[in-house]
Amino acid sequence: MIRIGVLGTGHLGKIHLKLIREIKEFDLIGFFDPNDDHAAQAEKEFGLKRFTDLNELLDAVDAVDIVTNTISHYECAVNAIRKSKHIFVEKPLANTLDEAREMIGLAEEARIKAQVGHVERFNPAFLAIKPYFLNPMFIETHRLGIFNPRGTDVPVVLDLMIHDIDIILNVVKSSVKKISASGVAIISNSPDIANARIEFDNGCVANITASRISLKQMRKMRMFQRDGYISIDFLDKKAEIIRLSGKRDSVNPFSIELNTGGQATKVINFERPEIKPINSIKMELELFYDAITKDKEPPVTLTDGYNAMNIAHQIIEKIERAPS
Repeated sequence: MIRIGVLGTGHLGKIHLKLIREIKEFDLIGFFDPNDDHAAQAEKEFGLKRFTDLNELLDAVDAVDIVTNTISHYECAVNAIRKSKHIFVEKPLANTLDEAREMIGLAEEARIKAQVGHVERFNPAFLAIKPYFLNPMFIETHRLGIFNPRGTDVPVVLDLMIHDIDIILNVVKSSVKKISASGVAIISNSPDIANARIEFDNGCVANITASRISLKQMRKMRMFQRDGYISIDFLDKKAEIIRLSGKRDSVNPFSIELNTGGQATKVINFERPEIKPINSIKMELELFYDAITKDKEPPVTLTDGYNAMNIAHQIIEKIERAPS
């Protein structure tokens, strides 16, 4: 059994507390949060011990789940790593790229397991279509949210768009060649809506839009590859695959023959893969436990978290340099 503590008991921290309690392999020792209001609510709701000293909690556990504000990720993680504790860190990995690089170096030296909470990697709709990826050449994403002041400590690129950046970097096996971007700060002091175009060395292009001032929520991604189109709805957890082939799928009643004007007839096959009922946060925490106990590489490494941050910061820099 792995003794674990949670750092941060805000909205997401309380979700983590609830789910960790459901994972019987974890022994939830308690939590640390300097915010008295958050701590009092967590004590009342979960009946767990509140540690008022971070080092005292670190000495009592084998691993920590860091769900604090982004600006404190580095301090919490470094303190834990120096005591050889395994760490799970919510995205974005750190506040700056320098902090992220140092965290990677320290974690490697300490030989601890470290995982980043890019939860959309475990969205059941995304998991259902992963076997269908071949070589996407155009990707379009829209991640729109209703305004919530809770996320405004960072630009929308680091708050929302980074989810799609991580997914795209995981899917496109190529280096980034060029980035262009634009964005506008409307309610907060940093961009609340942004669009980025990422061009890869293999010819793939990703067009990404994120907004936290929309009137409705949307989390959709479309991927186009040779003879195929994949649609993912991360919010409603739906997926659809449309593939062009030379023959009708005998088990698919929705296949449509298409006359291309030549001698050969193409067939459009529609597929809706089975979406399994998965709690994405619980799954990533269970895989964190597996990485520790089975000495496996975590599914989302600190390097993965750094790579997503690196692209996000390049996008932010492009937006800041754009003429006003």
